[in-house]
Amino acid sequence: MIEKLKDKVLAGGLISDDEAYALAECGDSKTLRDAAADITAAFSSRDFDSCSIVNARSGRCSENCKWCAQSAHYNTNCDTYSLISPDECMAVARHNIDRGVKRFSIVTSGRAMTGKNLDDICAMIADIVADGRILTCASLGLIDRKAMHRLKQAGIKRYHCNLETAPSHFSTLCTTHTIEDKLATIEAARAEGLDVCSGGIIGMGESRRQRVEFALTLRRARPVSIPLNILIPIPGTPLEGMAPISDDEILDTIALFRFIHPKTHLRFAGGRARLSRETQLEAMRIGINGAIVGDLLTTIGSTTDEDRALAEDAGYKF
Repeated sequence: MIEKLKDKVLAGGLISDDEAYALAECGDSKTLRDAAADITAAFSSRDFDSCSIVNARSGRCSENCKWCAQSAHYNTNCDTYSLISPDECMAVARHNIDRGVKRFSIVTSGRAMTGKNLDDICAMIADIVADGRILTCASLGLIDRKAMHRLKQAGIKRYHCNLETAPSHFSTLCTTHTIEDKLATIEAARAEGLDVCSGGIIGMGESRRQRVEFALTLRRARPVSIPLNILIPIPGTPLEGMAPISDDEILDTIALFRFIHPKTHLRFAGGRARLSRETQLEAMRIGINGAIVGDLLTTIGSTTDEDRALAEDAGYKF
């Protein structure tokens, strides 16, 4: 079955929902991963898609996402601050430019960025775009089409909004907004001609079947990039005691995502620091062809130099 579905994908087809669920239950990880590696080799550019972020406003978020250190519903002792200055934002952007990072995203806590804060972010984006040396993205919550239009005028080409997990699991993790709210935001971005970056977190108590459901739901978002985070259980959040997902489950999930999204960038994001170098190289062989590099939102990632060396060892050009 695995080889048949691989051939279908290599011929330009998409596997069906039923085929995706059957693939998840095949019980042959080696063949699954090798087939995903063949799909990756056929469709993935050897240019590694690197992106870095600036946590431009932190903490005090009204949403009750159980995984998040920045939620005001939990006591996590995360850094809390209002919107950073234009000079600080530009300094972080230039730091990443100097290290050869391809993309830079301004990320803020809170349900949605509005008013003067949105004005200030649009000005920051315009300054970075005018510099001309790095692609600029934004992740500003559940904003509407009017706000998307302003971001596009400022110069961004891509908007980020994670679905986070399967629809059947999401309501057990967050009740202050829904996946449909997220999909409406994504449609607003698409209506303005922006590319979409959308992924989520694995290891939040979901089943393997729900990970496939998550991957299939992402087809509605039609992302050009899917960031895959591995849960970091943060003290003070309801998921602080969650048992870690195994390396084998992580690798099989990446392989399944590659089958379901054969031409999309699959991007390492938070949580990968717990993986061995060998596991990360295997992940790149079977599907991962991009990463969020450097520091992450509320946790420390690997350094850009470390990520460059890893990508080059996996045969990519950073």
